[in-house]
Amino acid sequence: QVQVAESGGGLVQAGGSLRLSCAASGYLYRWCMGWFRQAPGSEREKVATIDTGGSITYAESVSGRFTLSRDYAQNTLYLLMNNLKPEDEATYYCAYQPRSCYGAESTDIRYYSRWGPGTQVTVSS
Repeated sequence: QVQVAESGGGLVQAGGSLRLSCAASGYLYRWCMGWFRQAPGSEREKVATIDTGGSITYAESVSGRFTLSRDYAQNTLYLLMNNLKPEDEATYYCAYQPRSCYGAESTDIRYYSRWGPGTQVTVSS
């Protein structure tokens, strides 16, 4: 059974950087994994996704500032967040689904079967 767990959140000033990590364990074959975030009172939204083919997509709001990468040997995803803004403040979640990332299915949280507990990112202005 696949499990994922995030780490690396914290408090940062606007304009600063943070790197989040997501460690995955279990049998990983064909998959789509992603970072999502949820601010209080808001819906959970996609930040970035990557699949076994290495295809990466970003939400428009973070494109050019956030970079998703993966260490294949360690089964770990990273999300480097640069030039953080107050509107980036949220709980960030790592998620997994046992298929390649396809269009709307990669954005829809209902298709993700495994979620980490989340890590808080706080951005001070």
